[in-house]
Amino acid sequence: MSMKITVDKKDKYTVIFLHEEKLISTLAPELKAQFVFFANQGERNIVLDLKETKYCDSSGLSAILVGNRLCKNSKGTFVLSGLQDSVMKLINISQLESVLNIVPKLEEAIDMVIMEEIEREIK
Repeated sequence: MSMKITVDKKDKYTVIFLHEEKLISTLAPELKAQFVFFANQGERNIVLDLKETKYCDSSGLSAILVGNRLCKNSKGTFVLSGLQDSVMKLINISQLESVLNIVPKLEEAIDMVIMEEIEREIK
């Protein structure tokens, strides 16, 4: 089963749009592989847009955490946008809302990445 995603690669960041209702164990390894692929390409800022995803299980969450860790390791920024209530609930139950960058809209996610990039360039 192949995961449906579209990727919008920009100069300073990459947006991954997940076109799946469920981010579950059958798709999580593929999402992890995508994150590893981008990290190996030198991409350190990733926005994962989940506005179409209504459900996420622990393996999906694990894949999200891999993306977050890879971006952090390369001194970059990982942002989630467009979370549905059920996905947000899982993140809250797992007490990960303080670990992950979460914003409602894609535009806000992009703004966050660009602001953090500017701050890193200043330092």
